[in-house]
Amino acid sequence: MIRVNGDEQPYVDETVAELLQRLSIETRGVAVAIDGDVVRRSEWSVQRVEDGGVIEIVTAVAGG
Repeated sequence: MIRVNGDEQPYVDETVAELLQRLSIETRGVAVAIDGDVVRRSEWSVQRVEDGGVIEIVTAVAGG
C-alpha cells in the first residue's frame, strides 16, 4: 500500500509520472513529494514509487 494525499492506494510498481496518469491527475501546476522530499518534474519519469511510500500531490490554484 501507498498513501496518496492521506488516502490509501494499492501499491503498483510505477514511476511518479505513471502514478499521476493512473490517477488521472493533470500535471500542469502540480508538485509531488515522496516521504517529504519534493520530486523534481524532470525526475517524474524515472523516480519510482516505493511500497509504503507517502506521496503528497499538490496543485497550485490561482485566486485571491
